[in-house]
Amino acid sequence: MTRFMEIDRENRSVEIGGTWLSRPLWGTGINPEAKFLMLRYAFETEAVIRVQIKSDARNLRSQRAIEALGAVREGVLRHQVILPDGFRRDSVYYSILAEEWPEVKRRLVTRISQGNHRPTPAPGP
Repeated sequence: MTRFMEIDRENRSVEIGGTWLSRPLWGTGINPEAKFLMLRYAFETEAVIRVQIKSDARNLRSQRAIEALGAVREGVLRHQVILPDGFRRDSVYYSILAEEWPEVKRRLVTRISQGNHRPTPAPGP
């Protein structure tokens, strides 16, 4: 499961996430393909200028997957969410901007078409 969240039409931005995959689906390519379709819709149909993705700071696997999409790590919001057990979660924020989309799209299309579903970090700045 993955979805659009925090839709902000005034500022032409959206968050994608809330992704939960059962372990047998890890590494199968379903996540990058789903994210590609969502990113394409956001940038090419809805004409957003920013897509945001965030992760629990403890979830390094999720962060690697987000970075492999080509998203840029923006920073950490400390104690951003209080979980039901009282834990104060730090959230790592990433984004892809409209001007970055063509290159991100090119990389994702290549990755998906080659069946390279294992995350490889995007090139650094």
